[in-house]
Amino acid sequence: LGFWACALAGSALVVTFAVIRSGSTGLTIQPADGLLLAAMGCAAIGYGYGARLSQHMRAEHVICWALVLALPATVAITVVQWDGAALARATPGAWAGFAYVSVVASFAGFFAWYRGLALGGVARVGQVQLAQPVLALGWAWLLLNEAITWPMAVTALAVLACVVATQKTR
Repeated sequence: LGFWACALAGSALVVTFAVIRSGSTGLTIQPADGLLLAAMGCAAIGYGYGARLSQHMRAEHVICWALVLALPATVAITVVQWDGAALARATPGAWAGFAYVSVVASFAGFFAWYRGLALGGVARVGQVQLAQPVLALGWAWLLLNEAITWPMAVTALAVLACVVATQKTR
C-alpha cells in the first residue's frame, strides 16, 4: 500500500475507534466537533509552516515566535473565559501538572518536534502522531492500571502497523 493509503487507514482506525467508544447511538455532530475540526486544521497549518520555517531558523526560535504571535489571541480568550473561583479551587497538583504540560510537553517538546519535521518532512514525520493514542493507552495501562480490552489492543496494533507502513513507503 502507498503512503497516503496507510496514513488514511491509520487515521480512519483512530476516528472509528473513538466514535465506537464514545457510546453514541448514532453519528451526531455537535458544535464542539466543528471546533475540534477547526483546531485540527489550525494545527496542521501551524505544523506545516513551522516545519518550513525550521528549515531556515532554529527550532526553538520557531516555537518562540509562534507563541509571541499567538499571545494576543490567547490573552483575549483568557480574559473572556476567566473564572477566578475555579482557579482558586485548583490544587497544587493541578498547578504542577499545568506547569509540566506548559513548559516541558508543549514548549520544550516543540523544539524536538520542529527539528524532526524539518529533517524528515511534514508528511512522513507527522504520521508518528498516529502512535500517540497508542502510547497513551500503554502509559494508562502501565501507570494507572487502566484495563486494555481486546478491541483496544487490536486497534492499537493496526494503527502501529499503519505508522510503520507509512515510514517504509517513503
